Amino acid sequence: MPWARTGLAEGGVPVGAALHGPGGTLPGRGRNRRVQDGDPSLHAETAAFRAAGRQRSYRGTTTATALSPCRYRSGLVRRFGISRVVIGEARTFSGGHEWPARHGVEIVLLDDAVRVALMRDFVRDHPGLRNEDIGAG
Repeated sequence: MPWARTGLAEGGVPVGAALHGPGGTLPGRGRNRRVQDGDPSLHAETAAFRAAGRQRSYRGTTTATALSPCRYRSGLVRRFGISRVVIGEARTFSGGHEWPARHGVEIVLLDDAVRVALMRDFVRDHPGLRNEDIGAG
């Protein structure tokens, strides 16, 4: 959650993510930087994926994300064959995690109360930014 709080303190969306290797290594982590960098593609999972650099294979990797992945991020998971997605919460946004699940990606939904509270506060305080982030406005 420190990555998410850092993003929020910078005026961005409070979502962090990490990409873990098959043996538990942590080749990449990042936070949503769409606002800070003016880059609409720089969701937290994208930042973590970029930080991990090129891998010969993504089989057996896990992406951990604060929020249910949208279709864009779910497409990244499917395209590169990421095996598992761990989601902090899906109450404030239930993205596209059902689609990778139907294609054999293991989905673990933690439903973390602290994460839910942080996102509910963000949605209340920054509805326009939240809607922009999820493609709703």
